[in-house]
Formats: sequence, structure tokens, C-alpha cells
Amino acid sequence: MKDEVRNIVTHLRDWLEAYREMGFDPPPVPVGASSVGGGVSGKGSIQESHVAETGSLEALSDHIGDCRRCRLHQGRNHLVFGEGAPNARLVLIGEGPGREEDLAGRPFVGEAGKLLTRIIENGMKVKRRDVYICNVVKCRPPGNRDPEADEVATCLPFLERQVRLINPEVICTLGRVAAGSLAGGEFKITKERGKWRSWMGIAWMPTYHPAYLLRNPAAKRPVWEDVQEIMRRLDLEV
Repeated sequence: MKDEVRNIVTHLRDWLEAYREMGFDPPPVPVGASSVGGGVSGKGSIQESHVAETGSLEALSDHIGDCRRCRLHQGRNHLVFGEGAPNARLVLIGEGPGREEDLAGRPFVGEAGKLLTRIIENGMKVKRRDVYICNVVKCRPPGNRDPEADEVATCLPFLERQVRLINPEVICTLGRVAAGSLAGGEFKITKERGKWRSWMGIAWMPTYHPAYLLRNPAAKRPVWEDVQEIMRRLDLEV
């Protein structure tokens, strides 16, 4: 019981400090606890007035800094901001860093990342460095669990700004959690993958996460179909 109280107090202190850093004094009532991504996107973003001032990916990374705005910072080795072309036509978004990514400070470098690289370079016939790859949350959730609603709510304004700065033609989300974060709630990836949507006015295609493909090789066929749709949208040779 004492440990639970201590954890609650620590979380509240971190939350208060984070919102004071963002210019809220007193801090606002927390948002986003009821649904993944709920109440934080668009003009209602709690950090929008501050994050929107960043004029480049480098400035945004500096703004995020040694982030302690949610509990995920407690177990991380490295914050994983994202990498790729700052003017990429395609942005790929996962849910969060895994163990290898946390150690390297780079997105998608483990086995799932190697498969993603093959999908990009062998399937799409473009170099990995010519797309942009990032995650919804920038720190590894403990034990690779799904990020919780308040963690997504804290990081989502940074993702929004990343995407606005890059201004891609197409977004591809990888897996259920990333898709649900953009959709603002639960997302049935088996039913909704492969269907074009829009996020912030940008064409968005949800597909399976590469880690899912490693466990379920039969899912590679529908992912290839999704990739072909993306290539057609970008006027790349299929």
C-alpha cells in the first residue's frame, strides 16, 4: 500500500512539474484518460500553443528535451524521437519503442524494424532514409506493454507537430495501437486495415505491425496489398 501511495505521489509531482514547464499555472485538469488520444488533438491540444511554435524537427526535438511529462521516462534509456527525411512523402508511425529501440535511441531497429526496412526498400523500392519513421509515444513502455491513454495524450501533440512539419502525402500506421491513437479510440485492425482514412487532412493507411508479421507470416499478403495501395497513391511503380 505504501508503494502504491508513493507511486501516486511521484506521478502527481511529475505531472504538476510537466504542466508548469508548459506554462500552465495552476496546471489544468488532466485529459485523455477516458479514451486513447481523446480530447487532445486539433485546436484542443493542451500543448498546441507551445508545440506549434517549433519551426523544425530539430527545434521540436529540443522542445521535448529530456522529457519527464509522463511516467514512461522512469524506465527508459533513450527517448526515441524519430528519423528519416524531413520532407518525406511517406511517414510510418508505430506505437512506441521496443527494447532494441530504447537502447539505440532509434525507431524500428530490432527484428520488426529489419522487416520494416525490407518492406520499404524491397517492396516499395525506396530507401529507408527517404521516408520518415516515428512512434506515437517516444519512450518505451515497460515490458513493451501498450501505452496507456494518458501517455498517448501527453505525446500526441508532439506527433502532430512532427507530421505537420514533415507535411507528407501519406501516413501509414503500423498496428492496432498506433491506428487507435490517431482514430481517437479502439481500432479493429483486422477489419479496418487497408482502408484509406484521413488524419489532419493527410491520407492515412492503417496496416499490421511488422512484429505481428513475424508471429503471423500469413499476414504478409494483406500488408503487401496495403503497400501496393500506398505506392499507387504516391505514383510509385507497383
